[in-house]
Amino acid sequence: MKFQISILLATVLFTAGCSNYATVKEIQPVYRSPTEAGQLIARTLKDPSPQPLVRMGSYLDAASTAAEVLRKQPGDTQARDDYNFAVSRIFGIIHDAGLQPWKAPVACPGANRTWSFSLQSDPRPERNPSKYNIQPADIYQFKGKLVRQSYKDGIGAPLVVVGKAAEPGKAQNFEVSRISYGMTGVVNFNGDKCSASFLDPLAVEDITFEGHTQPLAADFTAPISLALADRKPRKTELDGLFRPEDFEAKTRLARLQPYDPKKIPVLCIHGLGDSQATWAPLIETLRGDPVIRRNYQFWFFSYPTGYPYPLTASVLRKQMDAINKNYPGHKKIVVIGHSMGGMISRTLITDSGMRLWNAIYDKPPSEMPFSAETRKVMTDSLIFKPRTDISRVIFASASHRGSDIATGFLGRFGSRIIGSPADVIPDEPEVFALAKPNSTGENLKSMPNSIDFLKPTNRFVTTLAKIPTTKGIPYHSIIGDRGKGGNLNHVKPVSTDGIVPYWSSHIEGSQSEVIVPSHHWSNQHPLGIAEVNRILHEHLKNR
Repeated sequence: MKFQISILLATVLFTAGCSNYATVKEIQPVYRSPTEAGQLIARTLKDPSPQPLVRMGSYLDAASTAAEVLRKQPGDTQARDDYNFAVSRIFGIIHDAGLQPWKAPVACPGANRTWSFSLQSDPRPERNPSKYNIQPADIYQFKGKLVRQSYKDGIGAPLVVVGKAAEPGKAQNFEVSRISYGMTGVVNFNGDKCSASFLDPLAVEDITFEGHTQPLAADFTAPISLALADRKPRKTELDGLFRPEDFEAKTRLARLQPYDPKKIPVLCIHGLGDSQATWAPLIETLRGDPVIRRNYQFWFFSYPTGYPYPLTASVLRKQMDAINKNYPGHKKIVVIGHSMGGMISRTLITDSGMRLWNAIYDKPPSEMPFSAETRKVMTDSLIFKPRTDISRVIFASASHRGSDIATGFLGRFGSRIIGSPADVIPDEPEVFALAKPNSTGENLKSMPNSIDFLKPTNRFVTTLAKIPTTKGIPYHSIIGDRGKGGNLNHVKPVSTDGIVPYWSSHIEGSQSEVIVPSHHWSNQHPLGIAEVNRILHEHLKNR
């Protein structure tokens, strides 16, 4: 009971305002259109046949009628809407009736003909449609703090493709274990034959339809919001904070879309008590920009945030090495780090030399009586070179110099709840017995946790802040102040986002610094997202 109360209190204190990421409600789409195709749709909606193939035939009649209008008048938006709605209903029937038109054509009786309907699919086993639930996006209604409506008008039925089960081995190829992805369904007509296909709106901008070039429709909200609503990441985030040892194996770098060597990877690194879910508003919004879609691909780094971030940063560097091995020649990465993720990002553009090591130990690694495993863990965490595969960094509410909250009641309470990460270092007692006393003259007794690494007096934090960043890698700052303003130094009232003050988020040498009227999650504020968009556009000009 005591542990449960502690978790509850910590949740309230450290994560207030972060619940209800996304909720989903299935709805029955309604449609009204005065056109011939619209009337066909209305009759089918009003008096649906119990036979799925008959309903499909009716919707194919409507889609064919609308397609014929578009052949003559490609700019007719009403005909486009008629077509899209009818095609959405066709894919809904395929799902609900368990049809498999990718295996063999199905006969769908229409008013004046019987349609032969087939679905083209990718021959690769991992793209087999039978492995996924494929539903039209317009049957979902989303609400929540991380939901941003982002669509692209065009031809086709936006679809949500969700894996029926988590698949092992996905991490080896930097894929999410259970896909939730947006596709667009298109049906083409040739006499009484109709052929459907799936298209990726992140890879295809325009298609040829009925002899004319048309933009491909897309829904960039539904796949991410559905994943948030279904998987409820808040519990995982809290477990990763309070029981990090149980989630160590889930530390991973993954891509949110198929790898494209022509696109620049954008690596998003979340902060304390968060997960990749924190990036949903930013990614949903940015995917609505055709320049971003054509030039960038999004990745994320997920980790248990209870661990000390120097250790997490060392794991990230290893996973980035694996990326380079798997995708040699990939374009240099743009990194966006929020909060503690910004601190991790800072290490990626820093040559530590021996300064961090010497801040803690009097002797070099080779002279320390550590086991080989412990020596590697400590050297990887404290001695590192800047990454040569990074081209730019964006800091969002980064706590470069810590936060006074970590030294107050909330910080002390949180540090006790998290405790010291277990099983990180094999011979932990020796590691801390040989460390120098800290700034208050106290000796380390256990591995500092993530809260301890937020203290402004932490020697790693103070030393890293004094080490210059690597020349040639530009970086930017997005800082929140809740709209209240305040002093930019330690004099009260201090400008702060409620967790991290300006004097901690500010870093000299930034190519740009924007203060937005935001709480700590400046990466979710419209002005913060707009600034990321601006920077990504600028990056394309300066390559």
